[in-house]
This record gives sequence, C-alpha cells and structure tokens, in this order.
Amino acid sequence: MKDFNRTNLSFSLCGLNCELCSMHLDGYCPGCGGGAGNQSCTIARCSLQHGKVEFCFLCPEYPCRKYEGIEEYDSFITHQRQLKDTIKAQEMGIESYCEEQRQKAEILKMLLSDYNDGRRKTFYCVAINLLPLQDIENVMKQVENTSCDKLTTKEKAENIVSLFQDIAHKQGLILKLRKKSAKNKQKTQEEKA
Repeated sequence: MKDFNRTNLSFSLCGLNCELCSMHLDGYCPGCGGGAGNQSCTIARCSLQHGKVEFCFLCPEYPCRKYEGIEEYDSFITHQRQLKDTIKAQEMGIESYCEEQRQKAEILKMLLSDYNDGRRKTFYCVAINLLPLQDIENVMKQVENTSCDKLTTKEKAENIVSLFQDIAHKQGLILKLRKKSAKNKQKTQEEKA
C-alpha cells in the first residue's frame, strides 16, 4: 500500500506474526508495511489516518470495531491468538516479543528444511505460531534425542506432527487454518455494504 511503511516487519500492525507466515516465508509478502507486495488492508489505511501508528495498540481508539470477530477465521496465517499476542507484546515489550518470534522463526525454518515431507508447511506455520516457545523447544529436544537416522522424511514429519498435536490437544488448540465458508463470506460482505 502506498505510503504505508513500518520499521518492525516481524509483528504486524494488527497483531499477526509475519515471520511465521507462509506468504512471508515464500517471499510473496515482505511483512506488514514492508513496501512492495503489501496487500490492500483496511487496518493499514486506518493507521495512515491515525498518524501512522506502528501498532494498533498504540492508537487511542484501540481496540476498535475493526477487531470485532477478528480471531474467528484465518487467512493465509492463523488469527487464533491475534488479540492475545498483542497483549503479550504489550506486556513483554515489543523487542522481547519480537525476539521470541525470531527464535520461533528459526525453528520453523529448520522444520521446513529438515522435517517437511512436502505437506507440512501450513501445519508447521500454525503450530509454531500458536504453541508456546518452551513447548516447541521441548518437542525439538525430544526429536533430537530420538534416533531418526533410519526414518524417512515422512516418518520424521509424522512424529513431529504427533508431538505438536498432543501439546495442542492438552491446550485446547486446533493446529489448522479455519477458513471462512462461502456462506459466511457472503454474510460478511452484506454486513459491510
């Protein structure tokens, strides 16, 4: 979007973890406010109208109407913890929060290079996004301590998926994107009109 630029490209204006997004990893999106490739975004336009705030939580009107139902459905990245992640970033401080996201991004890159059977990218992006860093690190330690030399990439991936799913189940998380049905999309468009 023209004139929409930000210095922090790992945590979006509205609370998404850009470095953990498949669109960002594939080079289709530079991150929220990263220049060319940005999609038209109502929240980015709002930022421009409100003094180019770096994060929505810095706006005096936050949380505004734009955040109603924002976590109900996912796009190409999960929105399941968007508001909670924003609160966490506020509480930890943006630098500490982004450092944690960078650590998660490194693990994600390693999973995609060493444990991806060609079918796990979205799953890994969602899992790394939603699970706490300590739980992710514990899974990776379990994997390192398991002799995987004779396992195929598919078997390694299935093992990791199972470990992540077990943790997610205990935390009441669903590790998949929740897409809006065509019926709900039409209803939303009618409400906006």
